[in-house]
Amino acid sequence: MGYLDGQRDIDKAKCKMKVCCIKRNYNSCSECPDLSTCMLINEFHGKNGYKYKKYRQAIEYVRANGYADFLKIADSWDGAYDNYT
Repeated sequence: MGYLDGQRDIDKAKCKMKVCCIKRNYNSCSECPDLSTCMLINEFHGKNGYKYKKYRQAIEYVRANGYADFLKIADSWDGAYDNYT
């Protein structure tokens, strides 16, 4: 919070994906037309761990179904990550 209204300096943000999205006026990487060739996101998704797989699934779901459908599903989850059914 605070990046869009100037309360925080986006150039000091630690998350490179957040910086990219805010500077390009995207809500998330799911809106980017360069997603499939983006080295930043592909490096992130290439990391080992369950959460990185789930982040990829979330981006793909939002691209296919939109934020509203994603939020409906996410509201029913028991934990941080669940299924897209």
